[in-house]
Amino acid sequence: MSAVPLPPLPPAPAPDEGYRPAGRSIADIVDREHRQLLALLDQLSGPDTTPQEGLAVLTAALSRHLSAEEQYLLPAVRAVLPAATERVDAEINADAALLSALKGLTDEALTEIAERVRRHVDGVGALVTELRAVATEEELIRLGNRLEIAEEAAPTRPHPGTPATPPWNRIVEPAVGVVDKVLDAVTRRPTYLADLPEPPRDR
Repeated sequence: MSAVPLPPLPPAPAPDEGYRPAGRSIADIVDREHRQLLALLDQLSGPDTTPQEGLAVLTAALSRHLSAEEQYLLPAVRAVLPAATERVDAEINADAALLSALKGLTDEALTEIAERVRRHVDGVGALVTELRAVATEEELIRLGNRLEIAEEAAPTRPHPGTPATPPWNRIVEPAVGVVDKVLDAVTRRPTYLADLPEPPRDR
Protein backbone atom coordinates (compact mmCIF):
# COMPACT_ATOMS: atom_id res chain seq x y z
CA MET A 1 0.00 0.00 0.00
CA SER A 2 1.29 3.45 -0.79
CA ALA A 3 1.66 6.34 1.63
CA VAL A 4 -1.53 8.13 0.59
CA PRO A 5 -2.70 10.17 3.62
CA LEU A 6 -6.06 8.78 4.71
CA PRO A 7 -8.53 9.93 7.37
CA PRO A 8 -8.00 7.98 10.61
CA LEU A 9 -11.69 7.06 10.96
CA PRO A 10 -13.22 4.65 10.29
CA PRO A 11 -10.28 2.23 10.49
CA ALA A 12 -10.05 -0.07 7.51
CA PRO A 13 -9.76 -3.86 8.04
CA ALA A 14 -6.58 -5.55 6.93
CA PRO A 15 -6.34 -6.13 3.16
CA ASP A 16 -6.29 -9.93 3.60
CA GLU A 17 -9.86 -9.76 4.95
CA GLY A 18 -11.08 -8.94 1.45
CA TYR A 19 -12.37 -5.53 2.49
CA ARG A 20 -13.43 -3.06 -0.18
CA PRO A 21 -14.93 0.20 1.09
CA ALA A 22 -18.18 1.46 -0.35
CA GLY A 23 -18.12 4.58 -2.47
CA ARG A 24 -16.52 6.00 -5.58
CA SER A 25 -12.87 6.55 -6.38
CA ILE A 26 -11.63 10.11 -5.95
CA ALA A 27 -10.17 9.84 -9.45
CA ASP A 28 -13.55 8.92 -10.95
CA ILE A 29 -15.32 11.69 -9.03
CA VAL A 30 -12.86 14.38 -10.10
CA ASP A 31 -12.85 13.23 -13.72
CA ARG A 32 -16.67 13.32 -13.83
CA GLU A 33 -16.83 16.77 -12.24
CA HIS A 34 -14.31 18.06 -14.75
CA ARG A 35 -16.51 16.82 -17.60
CA GLN A 36 -19.57 18.42 -16.01
CA LEU A 37 -17.83 21.76 -15.57
CA LEU A 38 -16.67 21.78 -19.19
CA ALA A 39 -20.17 20.85 -20.37
CA LEU A 40 -21.68 23.67 -18.28
CA LEU A 41 -19.18 26.16 -19.73
CA ASP A 42 -20.05 25.01 -23.26
CA GLN A 43 -23.72 25.51 -22.47
CA LEU A 44 -23.20 28.97 -20.97
CA SER A 45 -20.95 30.03 -23.85
CA GLY A 46 -23.58 29.18 -26.48
CA PRO A 47 -25.26 31.68 -28.77
CA ASP A 48 -28.20 32.26 -26.43
CA THR A 49 -28.15 34.79 -23.60
CA THR A 50 -26.49 33.35 -20.50
CA PRO A 51 -29.10 32.84 -17.78
CA GLN A 52 -28.11 34.42 -14.49
CA GLU A 53 -28.80 31.19 -12.62
CA GLY A 54 -26.24 29.45 -14.84
CA LEU A 55 -23.50 31.80 -13.69
CA ALA A 56 -24.51 31.25 -10.06
CA VAL A 57 -24.38 27.47 -10.45
CA LEU A 58 -21.00 27.65 -12.21
CA THR A 59 -19.59 29.79 -9.41
CA ALA A 60 -20.92 27.45 -6.71
CA ALA A 61 -19.83 24.27 -8.49
CA LEU A 62 -16.30 25.55 -9.06
CA SER A 63 -16.00 26.88 -5.51
CA ARG A 64 -16.99 23.50 -4.04
CA HIS A 65 -14.85 21.56 -6.48
CA LEU A 66 -11.65 23.54 -5.90
CA SER A 67 -12.12 23.53 -2.13
CA ALA A 68 -12.52 19.76 -1.94
CA GLU A 69 -9.59 19.11 -4.28
CA GLU A 70 -7.32 21.26 -2.13
CA GLN A 71 -8.45 19.45 1.02
CA TYR A 72 -7.94 15.86 -0.18
CA LEU A 73 -6.81 15.34 -3.77
CA LEU A 74 -3.80 17.64 -3.95
CA PRO A 75 -2.42 16.66 -0.49
CA ALA A 76 -2.62 12.99 -1.54
CA VAL A 77 -0.74 13.73 -4.76
CA ARG A 78 1.89 15.72 -2.86
CA ALA A 79 2.38 12.86 -0.38
CA VAL A 80 2.88 10.02 -2.86
CA LEU A 81 4.35 11.88 -5.83
CA PRO A 82 7.17 14.06 -4.45
CA ALA A 83 8.30 14.93 -7.97
CA ALA A 84 4.91 16.58 -8.55
CA THR A 85 5.21 19.04 -5.64
CA GLU A 86 5.89 22.05 -7.86
CA ARG A 87 2.94 21.16 -10.08
CA VAL A 88 0.67 20.87 -7.03
CA ASP A 89 1.83 24.31 -5.86
CA ALA A 90 1.16 25.70 -9.33
CA GLU A 91 -2.37 24.27 -9.29
CA ILE A 92 -3.06 25.83 -5.87
CA ASN A 93 -1.88 29.22 -7.17
CA ALA A 94 -4.00 28.79 -10.30
CA ASP A 95 -7.00 27.91 -8.10
CA ALA A 96 -6.61 31.18 -6.19
CA ALA A 97 -6.47 33.13 -9.47
CA LEU A 98 -9.57 31.29 -10.74
CA LEU A 99 -11.48 32.04 -7.55
CA SER A 100 -10.51 35.71 -7.81
CA ALA A 101 -11.76 35.78 -11.40
CA LEU A 102 -15.04 34.19 -10.27
CA LYS A 103 -15.88 37.03 -7.92
CA GLY A 104 -18.64 39.05 -9.53
CA LEU A 105 -18.76 36.72 -12.55
CA THR A 106 -20.44 38.25 -15.61
CA ASP A 107 -21.08 37.12 -19.18
CA GLU A 108 -18.10 39.22 -20.31
CA ALA A 109 -15.72 37.35 -17.99
CA LEU A 110 -16.91 33.90 -19.05
CA THR A 111 -14.28 33.45 -21.77
CA GLU A 112 -11.46 34.01 -19.28
CA ILE A 113 -13.08 31.67 -16.75
CA ALA A 114 -13.51 28.98 -19.41
CA GLU A 115 -9.84 29.14 -20.35
CA ARG A 116 -8.76 28.92 -16.70
CA VAL A 117 -11.05 25.94 -16.11
CA ARG A 118 -9.68 24.13 -19.17
CA ARG A 119 -6.13 24.63 -17.89
CA HIS A 120 -7.26 23.35 -14.49
CA VAL A 121 -8.81 20.24 -16.03
CA ASP A 122 -5.63 19.51 -18.01
CA GLY A 123 -3.28 20.09 -15.07
CA VAL A 124 -5.24 18.32 -12.36
CA GLY A 125 -6.35 15.59 -14.76
CA ALA A 126 -2.70 14.69 -15.36
CA LEU A 127 -2.08 14.52 -11.60
CA VAL A 128 -5.13 12.28 -11.17
CA THR A 129 -3.78 9.89 -13.80
CA GLU A 130 -0.48 9.65 -11.94
CA LEU A 131 -2.26 9.15 -8.61
CA ARG A 132 -4.26 6.24 -10.06
CA ALA A 133 -0.99 4.52 -10.94
CA VAL A 134 0.41 4.52 -7.39
CA ALA A 135 -2.61 4.38 -5.06
CA THR A 136 -4.69 1.31 -4.32
CA GLU A 137 -8.39 1.18 -5.20
CA GLU A 138 -9.20 1.13 -1.48
CA GLU A 139 -7.22 4.33 -0.95
CA LEU A 140 -8.85 6.04 -3.91
CA ILE A 141 -12.33 5.13 -2.66
CA ARG A 142 -11.64 6.27 0.90
CA LEU A 143 -10.31 9.56 -0.46
CA GLY A 144 -13.36 9.82 -2.69
CA ASN A 145 -15.64 9.49 0.33
CA ARG A 146 -13.79 12.30 2.08
CA LEU A 147 -13.87 14.47 -1.05
CA GLU A 148 -17.65 14.13 -1.34
CA ILE A 149 -18.15 15.03 2.33
CA ALA A 150 -15.84 18.03 1.92
CA GLU A 151 -17.77 19.24 -1.13
CA GLU A 152 -21.06 19.23 0.74
CA ALA A 153 -19.55 21.41 3.46
CA ALA A 154 -17.49 23.61 1.12
CA PRO A 155 -18.11 27.28 0.29
CA THR A 156 -20.44 28.06 -2.62
CA ARG A 157 -18.83 31.42 -3.28
CA PRO A 158 -15.20 32.21 -4.14
CA HIS A 159 -12.98 33.00 -1.15
CA PRO A 160 -9.45 33.17 -2.61
CA GLY A 161 -8.00 34.45 0.68
CA THR A 162 -8.84 31.37 2.75
CA PRO A 163 -6.14 28.75 3.52
CA ALA A 164 -5.49 26.39 0.63
CA THR A 165 -3.60 23.57 2.39
CA PRO A 166 -4.33 21.23 5.33
CA PRO A 167 -4.97 21.37 8.16
CA TRP A 168 -6.33 24.93 8.10
CA ASN A 169 -8.42 24.67 4.96
CA ARG A 170 -10.22 21.65 6.45
CA ILE A 171 -11.18 23.84 9.41
CA VAL A 172 -11.85 27.19 7.74
CA GLU A 173 -13.63 26.09 4.55
CA PRO A 174 -16.58 24.34 6.27
CA ALA A 175 -17.09 27.38 8.51
CA VAL A 176 -17.14 29.70 5.52
CA GLY A 177 -19.42 27.25 3.76
CA VAL A 178 -22.03 27.56 6.50
CA VAL A 179 -22.23 31.32 5.94
CA ASP A 180 -22.47 30.87 2.18
CA LYS A 181 -25.29 28.36 2.51
CA VAL A 182 -27.28 30.70 4.75
CA LEU A 183 -26.94 33.44 2.11
CA ASP A 184 -27.94 30.95 -0.60
CA ALA A 185 -31.08 30.03 1.30
CA VAL A 186 -32.04 33.64 2.00
CA THR A 187 -31.53 34.72 -1.62
CA ARG A 188 -32.83 31.44 -3.12
CA ARG A 189 -29.65 31.19 -5.14
CA PRO A 190 -29.24 28.02 -7.24
CA THR A 191 -26.00 26.18 -6.53
CA TYR A 192 -26.29 22.72 -8.12
CA LEU A 193 -26.41 21.55 -11.73
CA ALA A 194 -29.78 19.96 -10.98
CA ASP A 195 -31.15 23.43 -10.15
CA LEU A 196 -30.81 24.49 -13.79
CA PRO A 197 -33.76 24.21 -16.19
CA GLU A 198 -31.52 22.15 -18.50
CA PRO A 199 -28.65 20.57 -16.55
CA PRO A 200 -25.64 19.91 -18.81
CA ARG A 201 -24.78 16.33 -19.63
CA ASP A 202 -21.34 14.81 -19.15
CA ARG A 203 -19.11 15.08 -22.16
